[in-house]
Parts: sequence; structure tokens; C-alpha cells
Amino acid sequence: MMAGLQPKRLIALGRTRAQGVARGAAAKVFPTHWSFLLGEIALVSFVVLVVTGTYLAFFYDASGDTVTYAGSYAPLQGVPMPAAYRSVLDISFDVPAGLLVRQVHHWASLVFIGALVAHALRVFFSGAFRKPRRLNWTIGVTMAAAATANGFFGLGLPGDLLGGTGVRIAYGFATSVPFIGPGLGDVVFGGEFPDPALYHRMWQLHVLVLPAVLAVLLAGHLALVAAQSHTQHAMAHRARHRVAGSRGWPGYALKTAALSAVVVATLVAMGALLQIAPIWLYGPFNAADATVPAQPDWYLAWVEGSLRIAPSLDLRLFGREIPGSFLSGVVLPSAVFTVLYTWPYLEAWLTGDHEVHHEAERMRDRPVRSARGVGACAFLAVLVAAAGHDVQALLLDVPLQQVTRAYRVLVLVVPPVAAALTWKLCRDLAAAGDGAADGVDGPVAVGTGAGAEADEVVGAAAVDEADEVRVAARGERR
Repeated sequence: MMAGLQPKRLIALGRTRAQGVARGAAAKVFPTHWSFLLGEIALVSFVVLVVTGTYLAFFYDASGDTVTYAGSYAPLQGVPMPAAYRSVLDISFDVPAGLLVRQVHHWASLVFIGALVAHALRVFFSGAFRKPRRLNWTIGVTMAAAATANGFFGLGLPGDLLGGTGVRIAYGFATSVPFIGPGLGDVVFGGEFPDPALYHRMWQLHVLVLPAVLAVLLAGHLALVAAQSHTQHAMAHRARHRVAGSRGWPGYALKTAALSAVVVATLVAMGALLQIAPIWLYGPFNAADATVPAQPDWYLAWVEGSLRIAPSLDLRLFGREIPGSFLSGVVLPSAVFTVLYTWPYLEAWLTGDHEVHHEAERMRDRPVRSARGVGACAFLAVLVAAAGHDVQALLLDVPLQQVTRAYRVLVLVVPPVAAALTWKLCRDLAAAGDGAADGVDGPVAVGTGAGAEADEVVGAAAVDEADEVRVAARGERR
């Protein structure tokens, strides 16, 4: 009889725990500052990417075999092309809603990475990467790297001339690595470029491996946020170690639902109204051809810009020639992500600050960090602009060499100037401000409705307050 009741008890126990988790999520407090919604924009964009990517995967042919096109687009009929390129043409012109889904997918990738970058900038400039959130910062940087790599492989999948040129450049980056370059190129790109297995290898990475990595990282990131809670902008009326805002249900849930609807509607409108990646105009990839002028998506442009303005250097290591592209395509990205990964520990070492922090700082209160961050952003922004130097030379009717030399000067001058101006501005604002009482979170909501403000204690203070409650309860029982 007891054995017969055991499954019921297990079901009841599971139901009780699920209810406890649901009540905890409904009672959790989320900050009201608008900048905390950047991560949610990234999350919604990722969901759109998964949904649209799944639809496109039903019709995509990950093959580099040469076929003759006989589809609906008359200008390319009878043209030899990779099977992958033909399948994307069919998606664009013959599959119901294919072109709309393709363009929504592409726009969603741009918004996803843009929201990740904006979210990372908020975390950096507010100091939210400090202890105890160092691991979450590491997860976020890894997400940015994985999303960038996935976006790149997605650009190469159609097999068009523009995307194929980008893949050819990336293959050159991989093979430029001393000693292991050729083997690295074979592993990542499926063989010597352009190998027929290239599209299948990129498809595996773009559709299977990297999305799974991103999903795991997102789950880990959200779990850590739930466990550690959010940082909180300081306000005069609010005690330290408290997160104030709206509770999960109903206020925050309704806000999230509305934001999700707006993001999805915006992406669909962009896919319907704004043309992007018209591969039928570029033609199929041919290793002997190149599209000019051509620029990659913005999140890859800083590497492209570095490659365009870097001077020609003859480097040798242990008797081996090192291609100049190694500096732009391997050393620069490695240096950038190394600094990002180590920054929480580097700043703690430089400042001697190893304490636990739950308050978000203002840029004006950390002028040195703000100056370094703005200087780094200015450096990357100049490189992004340099990725279009051929178009700029054409529009300005000046020689390309002059534009290249101008960017070589700007990439050295703009970052320190931007850093110095930021430091001066932060110092002036801090001197003119009134500390933490500026109310950066906006007005305080009061009452008991969906928009009412609530708070919860985080960090060590939560343990202290729980101990005080237990002591008081024992005193009352006595």
C-alpha cells in the first residue's frame, strides 16, 4: 500500500517545489532603470533567431557542389553556382515568406549582437562586473565572442560573392597562425579553401554547435542573475544592499511581455521594409572574383578596418614568415578579448578593491575607468569607420591612399583625446554633483499596484537581516 502511494507523494513533492519556485520568481524584485532592459532585448532577439533559423534550415542545402541554376530569378538562370547559393535563392524567391524570414533573421542577428554590446557597456561603466559578478562577466564576454563567430559563419552560408570573400579572408587569418595555421584552417573550414565541405562545416557550426553554446551560456547567465540579483543605482532614500523596483508578477512580467512584443514587431517590420543581404545582386562565389566596394556587418568591421589600414610588415618568427594579416585577424581580436576576460581582476589589482559590490556606479564617480572605456570604444569605432574607407574615398573623390593614411593617424589620436575629455568631464560632473542623491533611477513608484516599488536585500546584508528576523522571532516565542 505504501509503495502504491510513493509516486503520488513524489508528484506532490514536485508540485510543491514547482509552486515554491513560481512564488519566488513572482516575488523577485527587478530594477526599474531602462538600461536593465538591454539584456532582455538580446534575449528576445535570440529567440527570434532560433525560430527563423529553424524555418530556414528546412530549405537550406549545405553543399558546395556546383549546379546550374534554373529557378525563378531570370538574370541568373543557366549560371553555375554552389548548391548552397541556389538553395538560398530558392528561399528568397520561391519558398513562402522565405525572403521575409531571411531578412528578419539577418536583422535579428544585428540587433542581438548590438544589444549584447550595449548591455556589456552598461555593465562595464557601472562597475557591475566586480565581485561577486566576475563569473557572469566572463559568461557575457564568451557570449559576445560566440555570437560574433556565429554571425560570421551565417554570412558565409549563402555562398554569395560577398560572404565568400569574407570567408576567404577568415581562412587567411586562420592559416596565418604560426605552426598550427594550416591545421587550424582544415579543422574550422573543412579543408583547403574553397573545399566542397566548407558549407557543411559552417552549417554545423552555425546551426548546431554555436547556438547550443549560446543557449547554455544564456541559461547560466540568467541563473547567476537570479542567484546574485541585480546591481542597483544608489539613491538617497534607499539603503545599501537593496534592489528596488517592481516584482516579477505582475509588474515586471507585463513590462517584459510588452517589450518582447515591441522587439518582435520591430524586427518583422525591418525584415519586411528594409532590404538586407540581396545575394542575387552579388552573384555566386568565385575564388577569382571579389566584390568592391564591400563591407562586413558592423560587429566584424573593426577587424576589417584594422586589416585595411595596417601597414605592410615583413615579420619572421623562428625562420618562418608571418603574414601581415596575422596581426589584424588574430593578434588584435585575441588582445581585445583577453583584456575583456581579465578586466575584473585587472581593475581589482590596480585599485586594490577586492570587496563585494551590489551598487551600480555612475561614470562620473569612476573617471579613470570611464576614460579607459571610452578610449577603447573610440579605438574600435575608428576601426569600424575604416572598414568603409573605399566607399568614403569614392564619395569624397579623394585617393584611397590619403584616406588610409588619415585613418592611421586617427586611430592613434582619437582614443587618447576621447579618454582625456571623458576624464575631465567626469571630474567636473562629480565636483558639481551631489553624490548619490541624484535619483538616477527616476521617480519612486508607491502604492500596491503593478507599478509599485518593492525591494529585496542582496549579498551579505540578506544573511544579516535573516539572522535578525530569526533572533526576533525566538524572542517573541519566549
